[in-house]
Formats: sequence, C-alpha cells, structure tokens
Amino acid sequence: MKVIQLIGALAAVAWMGCGISNRQPQAMPVDRIWAGCAASYSMITVPPYQFVAYYDTSRYMTIAQRKLTESVWKRQRLATQVGWDAHNSIEMAIDSAGFIHVSGNMHVDTLVYFRSEKPFDAATLIRHTMVGRDEHAVTYPEFFKTPDGKLIFGYRHGSSGKGNQLYNRYDVKTKRWHRLLDVPLIDGEGQSNAYIHGPVSGPDGYFHLIWVWRMNPDANANCNVSYARSKDLVTWERSDGTRQPLPITMENCEIIDPVPIGKGLLNGNIALGFDQGKNVIVSYHKYDKEGNIQVYNARKEAGKWTVHQTTDWNWRWDFGGWGSITARLNLQGIVVEGGDITQAVFIDTIGHQKFVLDSQSLRVKQQVAYVRPYPDSLLTLSGRLAMAQVNLIKNTSADYGTYVLRWETLKRNRDKPYDFLPEPQWLELYHYTD
Repeated sequence: MKVIQLIGALAAVAWMGCGISNRQPQAMPVDRIWAGCAASYSMITVPPYQFVAYYDTSRYMTIAQRKLTESVWKRQRLATQVGWDAHNSIEMAIDSAGFIHVSGNMHVDTLVYFRSEKPFDAATLIRHTMVGRDEHAVTYPEFFKTPDGKLIFGYRHGSSGKGNQLYNRYDVKTKRWHRLLDVPLIDGEGQSNAYIHGPVSGPDGYFHLIWVWRMNPDANANCNVSYARSKDLVTWERSDGTRQPLPITMENCEIIDPVPIGKGLLNGNIALGFDQGKNVIVSYHKYDKEGNIQVYNARKEAGKWTVHQTTDWNWRWDFGGWGSITARLNLQGIVVEGGDITQAVFIDTIGHQKFVLDSQSLRVKQQVAYVRPYPDSLLTLSGRLAMAQVNLIKNTSADYGTYVLRWETLKRNRDKPYDFLPEPQWLELYHYTD
C-alpha cells in the first residue's frame, strides 16, 4: 500500500507499527515544554537535518533543528502562543526546494502560517498568508505531498457543525499558494461539517477519502460514514466510477453507512485500509443493536457497500459534549500481513490488541501479539506531573531507522484550563536502529 506522506505528526500513541529493537537508547533532550496543552507536535527528519515543532515553556510555538550528527539544537521561537486547547496542533512540511512550512495553533482562528526564507533554515521563518481568503476561521491544518512531490495544504474553514473543507497547492517556482479547487471540496452548507480521514493513495491508483458529518459541536452529533475517490485530487467520483459533483454536500455524497446521530460514531476514529485484493475497507465504530460499542468494517461487495461487524464486545462507551475528549477506544485501518488481514485497536482498560480477520466476513478470527517499535518504558509516566498522559510521534526510514519524540502533558480537559499551572516537562528524542 502506498500512502500519501503525511508530513506532520505521523501518529498518536496507539499507532506505532512493529519491528524495532526493544533496547532503550539514551534520551536526547530537545527542550522544556508547556505541559498544559495536549496538542500534537510535529517532527520531520530529512537527512542530514531534523526539525521538531512544539510549544515551549512560555507557550510559544518553537522550531528546533539540528544535524543528525550533532546533539545541539538551534531553536527559533515564533510569534504565536498556545493556551489550553488540544485542537491547536502544529504541522510542518519541507517542499522540494528545501523551504520549511509551518502551520498551527488554530481552533477557528486566523490562519497561522510561516515559511522560511532560506532552505533548511528555521531561523528565517516568516509569517505569511496563503491565498488571502477564507483564512479567518481555520482548524485542522494538514500538509501532505502527492506521489509526484506536489505540496498540498488542507484545512477546515468554519466551525464544528458548520464548516467547509478546503485545499491549497504550492508552486515551488513562484513560492505562491493557489486553490486546488475553485470551490470547497466538501461544503457543510452552513448546517454541518465533515471530519475527514485522508486523502490516502491506495494500491489501485486512487486517492481515497472518507469522513463523517457533524451536525453541531457535540461529540455525539456525528452521522453518515461517507466516501469519495480521485486520481488527481481535482476530479472526484463515487465508488462505482460515476462523477461526484463538487462541492460535495450531504445531499450529493456517497454514504457508506447512514449511522444516525447518537449511535456511537466518532470523528477521528475512522480509518482506511486495503485487503489482499486491493479493495478499500472503511473502519469505524458504532453501537450494535444491544447498545454496545463495536468495530465495523465496510467493503464494496457485489456492487454495493457491505457493512461487517468485526468485534463482539460487551461494553459501551458513552461520549458527548463540547471540546476535546480522551478516547476510550482507538482503531487502525486494516492491513495485509503475511497473506492475512489484520487490525489493531486500543482500549483504555486493556491496552493494545491486534486481530487477524476472516477475509470474507471481516470478523475477528484470532488475536495475536501486538508488538511495539519501542520499549514499554516509553509509555510509563515519569511521575513528575499529576493527571498526565504520554504523547509520542515517530519518523521511520530505512536510511536512519526510527526516531521517537516523547513528551508528557496534562490530559485533555475539553480545552478548558485546569485550576493549577503544571510544571514544565521535557521534550525528549529517542533513536532506534537494528
């Protein structure tokens, strides 16, 4: 499977792959950080350089860079400060000419975007606009590169329950951004918004995009698992090859599963995968007939989407309300391993689990060991910070092995301040090679 390279925070704790040595290397300190906000950071490793984006002890967005052969970091503080909102993630990219792009610290805010004046030099980052319109209510920035190296920037404009999904493309020669499309890719029409996963470049030559619709800011107001695909990110179609009109709306989109509001569907917990036949499989969770939470996998079979219940659990996760919440359940997309298809999940009371699925029914056939690419000790809290959580992201390449960035913050609190200020914590880097 070939996936579009996501340049920002590559994964959360739950999704760390397999196969790295369990030996624990020495931690390399990057900086002390603000521990009040659980927003995602970003790391890029482009030999001979490495870049890390985070919020420092004074809450400023900061970029640290070094040469891989050196342990000394050069730091550049940027003129934007975060509060307590876990939505305010940081995303980074490096274009084909070596210029650094950084965006973040936004939750329905004016676009925050910096670009370096010199290649591979964070000290020259300067704030810019992009296209100059629909940049006053930005959330969920994302940089990614297409297989031919074009840099794309996506974001939501608007708010939860009332927003559009927009995409820009970058011209390396002119150093200018342009709209990828003349209209929003997905338009909530002032009544909803799409929480997306993708676009993901699949083994069939298509970019695949899935999403759920949110009707208001409440976390239980998600509905209608939806789908579209494209070969160029400009012209879109449905799974049967018919044209998908743009902008995509609730009325004209292809709905895989019409899950009603309040039935266990959560944005951020949808995923894409592919089976042995390169068929796309859409993963999500919802309540079964008894009201228990279950993982479901949908696949196009005999010309129509067939929804398979994968798990048979006897527990329920009730969620709702405004603001960022801590997930009790996370799921990963289906992957092919050794001729089988497998799926990993994380449950807060159990930990990571990995299942081999039946290729036809997509039900759990066997549970197998979940192997992390890092020692279990990285998930152990240091005890320096009460009510804390561990945050991890990683970069992996055959050229340099695996780098894991680790930091501790307070748990999510629906983006509201705690009644105390946490002590600064260390942002640390670990390097694994076999």
